[in-house]
Amino acid sequence: MDVIRLHALTKRYDGTRGVTGLDLAVARGEIFGYLGPNGAGKTTTIRLLLDFLRPTSGRAEIFGLDPRRDAVAIRRRLGFVPGDVRLYERLTARELTDFAARVRGVDTHTERDALARRFELDLDRPIRELSRGNKQKVALVQAFAHRPELLVLDEPTSGLDPLMQQEFLALLRETADAGRTVFLSSHDLAEVQQIAERVAVLREGELVLVDTVERLRSRALTRVEATFASAPPPSAFAGIRGVHELERHGNAVLFALDGSADALVKALARFEVLTLDSREADLEDVFLTLYGREHRAA
Repeated sequence: MDVIRLHALTKRYDGTRGVTGLDLAVARGEIFGYLGPNGAGKTTTIRLLLDFLRPTSGRAEIFGLDPRRDAVAIRRRLGFVPGDVRLYERLTARELTDFAARVRGVDTHTERDALARRFELDLDRPIRELSRGNKQKVALVQAFAHRPELLVLDEPTSGLDPLMQQEFLALLRETADAGRTVFLSSHDLAEVQQIAERVAVLREGELVLVDTVERLRSRALTRVEATFASAPPPSAFAGIRGVHELERHGNAVLFALDGSADALVKALARFEVLTLDSREADLEDVFLTLYGREHRAA
């Protein structure tokens, strides 16, 4: 069963682009990465999905329900962390999470306390006294404490230190293993690559592609950096099939390699190579390949 479905979802603002014709399905128990640079339309998509904005055309569904007509029923089953966390500053984290639990009509004390220990969060300090990272922890604890069927997370690790980021990713894995669903919007490619099974890439309000992380990585170009005893001539590697020279820094040359390395190795052998470093493609390379090609075409 699909937990989220978008059907030609479109939002246009006066004189500016929002999102256009989004068609997407997210399955139960999936960790789904929603990627794109700032301004691509990720947050607009989430606001449409949660009925904070109304679409110009098309529609969204959560649990097969309408976000506008069935808003209360959906919110009981959903946890949400916005990209710009705003909390009741006069309350403590304990008071805030207790209030949210009463609104939902559930007891979250056990899960809330376990999450607070896990994230090293003091529940009894007023929120206004907390650092940005600790406020982010409050938002995470509140979103996860009632064990929702769906988590919608917009840049959820903003402000967290590296250790807490890893703890958060472990929590996401446990969430998916329990059959619950995560919709993770982020521009942190390394983070998404560690945790997501499938990703969608958004560019200027349109879905560019939807695929598994592994298949996307297989489509990206491998990066090879060679450092020479002296810089080769500017045209030394021109016209070599599957080899694209990206940039030079002194005697170092960075290449993008599409396919076999044989032709590049033979070309490098004409010069004195001091070091050679090859890096397997990751989601960052997918982005650079995708956006780089589009910019060159433009």
